[in-house]
Amino acid sequence: MTSTVDASAAPPAPVFARLPSLTGLRWIAALLVFGFHAGTMRIIAEPDFKAVVDAVFSLGLSGVQFFFILSGFVLVWSARPGDSRRAFWRRRVAKIYPNHLVLWAAALLVAWWFADPVLPAAALENLLLLQAWDPRPGWFYSINTVSWSLSCEFFFYLCLPLALPLLRRARPAVLWTLIIALPLLILALWPAQQLVPEVSRWWFTQIFPPVRSLEFWLGAVAAELMRRGLWRGPGLTAATVIFVATWVAASQWIRAELWTTLLAVAYLLVITAAADADVRDRRSPWRSRPLVWLGEVSFAFYLVHVLVMTSVLRWSGDWGTGFQGWRGPAVVLGFLVVSLVLAGLLHRYVETPLMRRLAPKRPARPPAIPRQRTADTEAGGEKPDDRSTYADSR
Repeated sequence: MTSTVDASAAPPAPVFARLPSLTGLRWIAALLVFGFHAGTMRIIAEPDFKAVVDAVFSLGLSGVQFFFILSGFVLVWSARPGDSRRAFWRRRVAKIYPNHLVLWAAALLVAWWFADPVLPAAALENLLLLQAWDPRPGWFYSINTVSWSLSCEFFFYLCLPLALPLLRRARPAVLWTLIIALPLLILALWPAQQLVPEVSRWWFTQIFPPVRSLEFWLGAVAAELMRRGLWRGPGLTAATVIFVATWVAASQWIRAELWTTLLAVAYLLVITAAADADVRDRRSPWRSRPLVWLGEVSFAFYLVHVLVMTSVLRWSGDWGTGFQGWRGPAVVLGFLVVSLVLAGLLHRYVETPLMRRLAPKRPARPPAIPRQRTADTEAGGEKPDDRSTYADSR
């Protein structure tokens, strides 16, 4: 069963259709990362409760992998003719830097409160989003820990306008070869890391921007195939079942070195199926209003949640001790709510207004092929000032 009909049997999908289902899925990815961090911080001490969290969120760190694949997909899907490289780069800076700057300052304030030593060079590296290039232990996780992924994203943003013309001209056979080759390259990282000093292997496989860009390009190539009407993949229900089965199998039975490759493929299938459902106006559980809102604040939530949890646990004296009984899950739920509230405020009063103020206008949208009912209607109507797509990635 495929989710895209033959290109000869139907007109190509409207290239600039907005994709609210991908916004909803962003929240699921952010929640996976949150659950992983809640588990690794050992907030829940009750063995039975902790076992559930470990079983569900043991692979939650791969939520960042989802974000990277999604980023490549959305940016290629939404690229418009006539958009200059400078305008693209300026728009991406306007999208992610204001939130980063606020959390950078907040993390320094927390460090000052707890009298933590801060290396000026590390702070500057983090401010400029260069930390992912530094293999020294601790440096790539400096200041606001999770901002290492923004350092990778900046590298992706720099490369995309240079590579996009090649992607647009590539023959379908080349694109399909890349779809197969990129997951295999991700798999090859496990033996390849033996060539790197042991102290730098985590950095090489998990942080180094050129390595993590394999996931970004996987999403980018899939988007190019879909915008040409050439993508062949399972529908949303089948893709979701494949993902859940892959997640369970990977967490229970499959060797760790295969996780990233299998999950990359599973994430790609879900992303493309959800996008296809939006474009073709098919049913999707991911574009409900609550999920779309959660997806819109997911970037701010991602940047906020670790700093919130570590700061509160240190201040209360409960860092590393865990909470017995129902107090553990209650504390995790409290962290979730507080992080969401702060994320909502950050999204409304920092991210959105500064994006509108700083980002250049996008080129005019070519007319889309009319449909009886659009994905925009499902998501609540098109915004009058569409400077970024609904699914606009971090």
